Amino acid sequence: MPNRLSGQSSAYLRQHADNPVAWQPFDDAAFAEAARRDVPVFLSVGYAACHWCHVMAHESFEDPEVGAYLDEHFVPVKVDREERPDVDAVYMSATQLLTRQGGWPMSVFLTPDGRAFHAGTYFPPRPAHGTPSFRQVLEAVTEAWSTRRGELEQAADAVARAVAGQAEDLRTALAAGAVPVPAAGAGPDLPAVALEVLLQEEDPLHGGFGGAPKFPPSTVLPLLERIAARPGTRTAEQAHGLLGRTLGAMRASALFDQVGGGFFRYSVTREWSLPHYEKMLYDNAQLLRAYARAAGRGPGRGDGRAAADTAAFLLRELRLPGGAFASSLDADSPSADSPSAAGDVHSGEGAFYVWTRAELAAVLGPERGTAVADLMGVAAGRAQPLHPGRVLGEEEQALWDAARPELAAARASRPAPARDDKVVTGWNGLTVTALAEAGVLLQDPALVLAAEEAAGHLWEVHWDGGRRRLARTSHAGSAERSIEGLLEDYALLAEAFLALYRATGATAWLRRARTLADVAEERFSHPAPDGGEEAPGRVWSDLADVPAPLLAAGGSGRAQPLDDVTPAGTAVLAAVLVELWALDEDEARARLVPSLLGPLELLARRSPRAAGRALAVQDELGSAPTHVVLAGGTAEDKLEARRAVGPAAVLGTHVIDADAPGAPGAARGKTAPGGRFTVYVCRGFACRAPVHTVAELRAELAGGG
Repeated sequence: MPNRLSGQSSAYLRQHADNPVAWQPFDDAAFAEAARRDVPVFLSVGYAACHWCHVMAHESFEDPEVGAYLDEHFVPVKVDREERPDVDAVYMSATQLLTRQGGWPMSVFLTPDGRAFHAGTYFPPRPAHGTPSFRQVLEAVTEAWSTRRGELEQAADAVARAVAGQAEDLRTALAAGAVPVPAAGAGPDLPAVALEVLLQEEDPLHGGFGGAPKFPPSTVLPLLERIAARPGTRTAEQAHGLLGRTLGAMRASALFDQVGGGFFRYSVTREWSLPHYEKMLYDNAQLLRAYARAAGRGPGRGDGRAAADTAAFLLRELRLPGGAFASSLDADSPSADSPSAAGDVHSGEGAFYVWTRAELAAVLGPERGTAVADLMGVAAGRAQPLHPGRVLGEEEQALWDAARPELAAARASRPAPARDDKVVTGWNGLTVTALAEAGVLLQDPALVLAAEEAAGHLWEVHWDGGRRRLARTSHAGSAERSIEGLLEDYALLAEAFLALYRATGATAWLRRARTLADVAEERFSHPAPDGGEEAPGRVWSDLADVPAPLLAAGGSGRAQPLDDVTPAGTAVLAAVLVELWALDEDEARARLVPSLLGPLELLARRSPRAAGRALAVQDELGSAPTHVVLAGGTAEDKLEARRAVGPAAVLGTHVIDADAPGAPGAARGKTAPGGRFTVYVCRGFACRAPVHTVAELRAELAGGG
């Protein structure tokens, strides 16, 4: 079989299109070929921004002898874990069961029907530190397949049972801690319970949670924000403090690109001083939203600056023709052919971002260069990322503000990291939501326009209206129709459309959100059995259709209820349904939510960082929605009313134009007698007497009803 990776939507797969290996994508044809030849499948899983994936590719997959051996004895299959998280999840479970560790590149050997029987991660080209070479592993597996086939089949069966059992054990454990979603004021205050755990897990010295490696806690930030917004309680004060310390530590650290904006993937060190330099769209979208919302609720702490810099990074470096956003920037930089203007010849991991004291002096002059090096923690003798590690004083900030554009210009002459221009639906949904909200909160209409352009591209390219299907990825304006979106893709894009409806009032976005919510229910759920753990709701899956190899390997497609680098798809869909229920007053939406939120008490008490989004939704269920409904008057009247609502328009108050075609159900009966401009302020589905001027609206909002 020829190498079939050219033309794939994934940059990671296209990077391997010229390997002397007959790589196949993960599809029926690859496994059919393995069955026809009766040889194992060699599955290699990675992603474009993965440093060690590049290393193994250069050392082994570019070697013609290795390629010839792979092609003779295996069917080699290449998977981008970002494009196929379903494949990655099942075989990562198998790898961890077989080796008690995991990571990427992931190397798994499969039977022709998809069951894993041997696995590892990176294998070197020569034996080292007790690890066999990749060629030795291939030869050992080939020999075992020929002479001990029965043993391998038994091992594959055992691994498949263990993968299935592991997933079932997790569901059973979570179900043991499940409680019904309580009505307002009933049951335990699970967000408060979770906050107590988070306060205990906080790193009191450096901020954030846990030790090294330290990741941005993106998915739990919405929960902290909701708790912090509770009026006049000690719990709110604690959450506000924890949220502020976490955001403050990250924005002053090396996790944040102080020169170009945007956040790196994680810190190698506990004190946030040395990042792993890949930049991921999903991290930056979630953190943009968190910093913008923090700025909208309490300006003056530098959150607005971090949000604006992150938005600028997204638009400058990840935005693609057509308006959608690329997946990531690589951690590595290619070697420079000649010294840059700053005199550096860095290459390799993080090379684009680090500075020596001499390089700073070459760009800024000896005196300013020394001052900036001292300010940004650059020690003598080595190249380092720039970060102050603390809030800057007024004079220090002025020094940095003057130096930063000069450093950015000098850095632009360096060889830039590669970009994975694959468009992932869910990650773009996160980005649309963040840009739409940031545009309102930072008073930057250009960000809202960018969000609208990206959302329009996703609807035009990724949505197949005839089949009512959403593609997970696209490249160069062409969707990969063979890979349907996951539940998270449908949910995150629906959430993005709702964010645009809140930001603009355009009901087209609301209609699209309803459509995606309806299709998500159709494609990813079925009625729970009578008396089952999720009755009388529904049982949810992350996949609409589970590929046969994944079923053979122990996968089921059942929804994963835990947050990962992005929030759980079930939690996001629950948030979408809660908002649609509030807008349309549609009880059918609300009835689906408990089956999506599930086992929150156990998670709140033991692992709240794995359920931050679901806990935030549960808290939202206990609060009364607020609507400002506008009827009659002129377009200028309605624009002034929206401005009067201000940041609240994206922080929890829906501004509804009752006269717009397709207005939500909450606008029913809200009329403007005689065409006079009329405003209804409604809380918890009860409305106060209408008012007729923006000044009266401001008084209503200030009074709290």
